Amino acid sequence: MPPSFAEFILRRIAGLLAVLLVLSMMIFVLARVVPGDPARMALGPAASAAQIDAMRAQMGLDDPLPLQYVNFLGGAVQGDFGLSLISGRPVAAEVMGLLPATLELVLATLVLMLVLGVPLGVLSARYQNTWGDTLLRLFSLVGVTMPAFLAAILLQLCAAYYLNDWPILGRIERGIGAPDGPTGLLTIDGLLTGRLDVTLSALQHLAFPAIALSLSGIAQIMRITRSAMIENQRRDHVQTLRSFGVPGRVVTFRYLLKLSSVAPLTIMGLEFASLIGNAFVVEMVFAWGGFASHGLESILQKDLNSVMAVVMLSGLFFVVANLVIDIIVGLIDPRIRMKEGR
Repeated sequence: MPPSFAEFILRRIAGLLAVLLVLSMMIFVLARVVPGDPARMALGPAASAAQIDAMRAQMGLDDPLPLQYVNFLGGAVQGDFGLSLISGRPVAAEVMGLLPATLELVLATLVLMLVLGVPLGVLSARYQNTWGDTLLRLFSLVGVTMPAFLAAILLQLCAAYYLNDWPILGRIERGIGAPDGPTGLLTIDGLLTGRLDVTLSALQHLAFPAIALSLSGIAQIMRITRSAMIENQRRDHVQTLRSFGVPGRVVTFRYLLKLSSVAPLTIMGLEFASLIGNAFVVEMVFAWGGFASHGLESILQKDLNSVMAVVMLSGLFFVVANLVIDIIVGLIDPRIRMKEGR
């Protein structure tokens, strides 16, 4: 690996670790200034003063704030966020049990965004200012402006009216037992355990939530890909290839698409990180029971330990996604890492 590229990655990792540290400080401070005593919320209104004092001591709430933050940070690094103030169960176990559902939904959403968004953007750019381009741009405008919850409800209504047997709630049919697979992703675990009935049922349940969640991303990637393709068509070396008689299809898919892939990849990285925490609306509409909707419920119930775990894990996904995208973009376009190395 060239030293310049290694330095590029190390700078990225250092910056992203600093982001996580700042995020941990912010969520710790917010958790401490929120009205309400965590010990009383954990024990309920019938608890005595002595029980509350004992719980405060057990939770370390009587320690100085700097020491509380150090303890919180040390626990977070080890994956220990304490006990849920509502259920009394370990927060890490609750969160990790729900995370695969959201990951499966988000990954399916990203696949749809990539498979549909990029080709539609390429087609729109290649047939610029035609009726097909106009229709695609109209679709992108509708996709960007339509809220995910509205798309989810419309899909449910369409399924109820036209597809009476299509499932619109949950992750799998009730009569089908979920396999005890290694990933927690039903579509993959079904394949790994030889349960095709599980995979097919999971794909059916996954279709509408993924479509509802992906519409905005498909529209954004399509618009950005179109703009990048049109801009790169004017570059000198692209014009030279055309003047030498290189077929338009070869120019588009071998040269232009690579040049124009940086912006869509960046958007996909940001979308992955944001969807992990923002998929709660679609999850609630389809009764998905995932990590994102659990985060919203924790906020409404003031379950501070769960809230801190959800925020920190969402931040971790944001950091990792950005790091991966930065590495991929640096490999595709060396000018970016060379520019930063000056």
